[in-house]
Amino acid sequence: MNQTLIGLCSAVCIASASLIGCGISPTTTSAVTPENQQAYFDRLRTEKVTSNPNIQWQNIGPGMSGYNEELWTHPTNPNVMFIGPDMHVSYGTWDGANSWHSLQDHDELGQLMKRVLDIEFSRQDPNYAMAIDWNGWVYESSNQGRNWQKTAELAGDHRDFGVDPYDPLAFKKGWYDEQIGKRLGDLAVDPNNDNIWYIGAGDFWNVKENHRSINKLGGDKLNYADYGYILKTSNKGKTWQKISKGLPSDLDVGKIIVNPTRSQHLLAATNKGLMQSTDGGMSWQFGAQGLPHNLPRDLTEHYDPVTGEYTLYLIEQTHYQAQGKSVSASGGIYTSTDQGKTWHNITGNLWLDLTQINYPAEHNRYYRTLANWFEISPKQARKKYSQLPKQILPVFNRIVVNPKNKQEIYVTYNKKHDRTFGPGEVWRTLDGGKHWTVVARHGKYWINNPDQDYWAKRNNPTHANVEFAHVQYEMDTHTEDQGNRLLSINSAGEVFISISQQTHKSSDQGKTWQQIDDFEVEKGSNIWIGRGGSDLPGRFMLLETGIPERRLMASGEHGVWQTEVVENLANKADVPMRQIEGQVNDKGMVSISTLAVHPHNPNIIYILAWRQYHSGKLRRSTDGGKTWQNIASVLEVSSKPSDSNVAGAKKIAKKIQGPKGMKPAQNSLLIDPNQPNNMFFVAELDAFSEIYRAPRREPTKGGYGFMKSTDGGYNWKVSNKGFHQDASLRRIILDPDNSNIIYAAAADKNGGLYKSVDQGESWQRMTIPANIKSVNNVFIDRNNKHMFISAGGFYDGKYEEGGAWRSTDNGKTWQQIFKAPVVLQVESSPVDANILLLTVGNQMRLDRQFLNPGLYLSQDGGQSWNKINNNLSNYDKIIDAKPDPYNPNVLWAAGWGSGWNVAYINKTKDSTWLPVKR
Repeated sequence: MNQTLIGLCSAVCIASASLIGCGISPTTTSAVTPENQQAYFDRLRTEKVTSNPNIQWQNIGPGMSGYNEELWTHPTNPNVMFIGPDMHVSYGTWDGANSWHSLQDHDELGQLMKRVLDIEFSRQDPNYAMAIDWNGWVYESSNQGRNWQKTAELAGDHRDFGVDPYDPLAFKKGWYDEQIGKRLGDLAVDPNNDNIWYIGAGDFWNVKENHRSINKLGGDKLNYADYGYILKTSNKGKTWQKISKGLPSDLDVGKIIVNPTRSQHLLAATNKGLMQSTDGGMSWQFGAQGLPHNLPRDLTEHYDPVTGEYTLYLIEQTHYQAQGKSVSASGGIYTSTDQGKTWHNITGNLWLDLTQINYPAEHNRYYRTLANWFEISPKQARKKYSQLPKQILPVFNRIVVNPKNKQEIYVTYNKKHDRTFGPGEVWRTLDGGKHWTVVARHGKYWINNPDQDYWAKRNNPTHANVEFAHVQYEMDTHTEDQGNRLLSINSAGEVFISISQQTHKSSDQGKTWQQIDDFEVEKGSNIWIGRGGSDLPGRFMLLETGIPERRLMASGEHGVWQTEVVENLANKADVPMRQIEGQVNDKGMVSISTLAVHPHNPNIIYILAWRQYHSGKLRRSTDGGKTWQNIASVLEVSSKPSDSNVAGAKKIAKKIQGPKGMKPAQNSLLIDPNQPNNMFFVAELDAFSEIYRAPRREPTKGGYGFMKSTDGGYNWKVSNKGFHQDASLRRIILDPDNSNIIYAAAADKNGGLYKSVDQGESWQRMTIPANIKSVNNVFIDRNNKHMFISAGGFYDGKYEEGGAWRSTDNGKTWQQIFKAPVVLQVESSPVDANILLLTVGNQMRLDRQFLNPGLYLSQDGGQSWNKINNNLSNYDKIIDAKPDPYNPNVLWAAGWGSGWNVAYINKTKDSTWLPVKR
């Protein structure tokens, strides 16, 4: 047993205050709530309410599993690092990546620090740091990044310096919005004076959207970024000065460096070229002798405080030129020892001879690169430049140097998103650029070694040396098509990269790379415990699976996971998990929307996907997840938006239609326990909680709404008789006593609660409080038969239209038990009906009238509530949350982009998620 598992998931405690718990008297109508409870709900609308400090959420595996483009290391403490993944989360570690913890304030609106773009530390005070996020907001920390305070809003249309985010007037000021501000590109500090900081405008590092070509040498200008200026503060962020002297209006800043020997001298790598300032950033000029094009992709520095030697390193954008039936290239790696005035080429042997690389996948990537550069199709590029070059350069985009050794330099490229090519992921030199070696190698090419002689002549090792977690099989069998997203190095010389949604570290100059997202409980077990830094799209959780110790978790992009029982865990609160479908299988289903288990045979599992591999297919395993097969094509849709789409959809369809092949969101896959051949699910018309919210598309097979099979899932029909037009069905549930009765929640402007007494052949609208316009979820307690509905419009619902309601008489009368604009879900514990877990969503509106999204717990049947967001990322975007069906002390939650989480109501040192023995 790996003893390093001790205490992996301890949470970072934040400031706490007790909540008000107020009683509520039952009523038989949708009438008024008692005054004291109303006072509590008013507090939730108008002021920041602190989460119960006794309940801390623990992020469980798999770690990361989403794209992360940045990793920042502390300048002097190698154990302190930060990441800002793409799924609206941010994490820090203070123990060398043994555990990661959320950086967010868990008691606000979910906007702060949700996707960080840069973090920088003072060189005088190792505890002081600043950060910028993609809203154009600035933060500071005085405790080495454990807590952050927003200090300024610097970009975009909503600039309220010093505004109190919990001031109700902030709504009228437009302080919050789905796209609140505009992105800023880089943050820098004067190494000699931490009162002085600089920020560059732009979105330089967004390689997924920002592409360079022969006619767009500076890349794309993106609507959600600001351009054309640099900001400076001389009083540690109290005020900022906007500088534009000498700067182009469309300037995109990638890196600002302040000379440690002369603070008035600055360099900036930009989309327009390398720029210099000699007056502390107040004015700028172009200047870079020796660069063939003066289009830097990255810039870094090495400073020896003992000798005073200062060296700069730069990646020059690769340019391609036609040479008959082939192409030539220029660009590469450059260095300067005179503060950036002149530059010298150290590209060395980075050039590739593609005639010696016998790998079709790499040739395909090469022609895709040419197609992008020359702005033609890959087919045209292959025809026009049919002769492979003997000397060619990829497009490198990141560079770092070991702070202890200026001769040790690393460069990388992002083959997938920066549209380039090249064997391996990272190149390293130990002699200042004379000789370069591929040091990060994985996949079929390096495992099969087709060009061993070529690499032997270069003295380059050829064995695969990158370790992955659950994606190891996929990475060994695929063609290195994922790309490396980041490159960073800490004060100890450890190097960090991110390949295929995993984070890797090398402590031996790139000889080996270990993933640092998960712990494997035992070598070769494929059972993992996450370290707390998940960027996984968490989806539906099936907690009752016919096996009390097994929970099944659906994810976007990473398949199905099940909990595993591991004896003698050092920390019993940890949740070991194994992937049973997804990357562990050859072309497994990866974006799971919903799943179900056969009521009489727990080894039979059904899953549905809304995107990526097997989207729209019903997939089944009959051996507990060991093998899978598609048994039906359930949903197929046209690639074009529907004519009946919402207003303006055609105009914006190109922007929001999502990935190719995406199907409607599928929810609530259910199986009749009495007649298991009868199966049901709903296809949501206008989903608002998926990763991509695509416009409606015309179905070519299946359809939106309620779908039913009577032959075990092989054939399906749409059954919407009785629903209102354009009903967007979000959830369904079977009556626990009569499987002929089904309830459906319609989450749209004309939504409501529907009931069928003939297994969905026909539907009738139920009477619910008149103020409810959208029903997001319906749930029935199997023991006391209480019915709960969750209400509220996600985009345009009014405060009085939302909340949670309970009926104790089968829907005849209703009592409101919680007030909020958008309640997405409320469910009770199957082992203690007094335990209710409720989810409040963020409306993403200017007038949302509610300041406390997240999860709420009641342990007295809804008479009082506690907010419980501590250490919970994406608390404003919880997709699924429910009490454990076997252990009354356990809660589970799935985050939009933060994986799954577990919490213990009565936490002790022996807390465990396993069923309580009765």
